[in-house]
Amino acid sequence: MTSSSALLEIKGLSISFGGLQALRDVYLDLHANEVVGIIGPNGAGKTTLFNALCGLVKPDHGELFLNGLPHKWPHTHELAKLGIARTLQGVGLFGDLTVLENVMIGAHKFAHTGFVSAAFGRNTDENKLRDRAMLALERVYATRLAGRRADTLSYPDTKRVAIARALVSEPKILMLDEPAGGLGEEDIAWMNSLIHNLKAHSSILIVEHHMDVVMSVCDRLYVLNFGQVISSGAAEVVRRDPAVIAAYLGVSAT
Repeated sequence: MTSSSALLEIKGLSISFGGLQALRDVYLDLHANEVVGIIGPNGAGKTTLFNALCGLVKPDHGELFLNGLPHKWPHTHELAKLGIARTLQGVGLFGDLTVLENVMIGAHKFAHTGFVSAAFGRNTDENKLRDRAMLALERVYATRLAGRRADTLSYPDTKRVAIARALVSEPKILMLDEPAGGLGEEDIAWMNSLIHNLKAHSSILIVEHHMDVVMSVCDRLYVLNFGQVISSGAAEVVRRDPAVIAAYLGVSAT
């Protein structure tokens, strides 16, 4: 039996690459309007976990439940229809397109035709996609950027646009991959505030190395080390766990 109140639950996820065991018996659950952080030292398996949820790697073993029901591990093209959206560490914007066009790409599930024909041919679909994209930009306070080419943006603004592109599909589950990476103190404060606001509409999974961000925005944490969950629970409890201290510092806690 799985937790019927969980939007997403993982049990026994194991992944290996050749002789390397990347994940072993990993478990996780995510509930409505919750921010759950996945943390751990470099090489702990955080990105591999994200990639399994996004269909980029195939699990060797493991069960996935969505809304309390068993579900096969998704392919990447199925994510939007499942209500899942992800940002990338590298942002991944198309530099020669405008900000608005980049965000419209994320709304492809609402188009009655493919994105290219909808955005540049069918006026009805184009107007609807533009409206959705502008609303997503408004949610990240970036409507002023709509007409700018993506390759003219500052790095913090590319982060805003990448999140808007994920939001435009109206996800139930938003996966943020190091949203604070490369940001200065002022922009990190803005990111923290944004994540707090976003959880009113989406449940959020976040991989992040910035511990100040993690402690500020996450309701619960899962800590990975060498591909296994070594601690989970409320952020304040997890940070004092001797196993977590040892994993990060390489020493035993006293």
